[in-house]
Amino acid sequence: MKMTEEKFIHDSKTVLKFIQCYCDNEHSKNKRNQNAIKLNYNHKDLSEAIHFNLCEKCEETLNYSYVKLQECPHDEKPSCRKCPKPCYDKPEWKHLAKVMRYSGLRLGILKIRKKLFGRFEKSA
Repeated sequence: MKMTEEKFIHDSKTVLKFIQCYCDNEHSKNKRNQNAIKLNYNHKDLSEAIHFNLCEKCEETLNYSYVKLQECPHDEKPSCRKCPKPCYDKPEWKHLAKVMRYSGLRLGILKIRKKLFGRFEKSA
């Protein structure tokens, strides 16, 4: 038994969100046209498509991550950084770790900012 379709879709969208955030801030001048990837799960055709607007390097990172996510052998998928046997090659692992650190910080700050300003707007 592999991970559920819902978990696969959630993890795919999470990876995209982090890569998109990184690319938006670091590679804004190298963007290509908007693209989409159709999510497939265990040879099932899901109707989910994820849309992105990435530079070529970030699109390669997304595709690599997506392939590795599809191939994950764990019944209950751990986070990749806690995985006892990571499937990423070392250079890609280091690059994605950099992307996740960068984006995690920015996305976390945005979340806090939204909550903070949301409270001020409600009390005004």
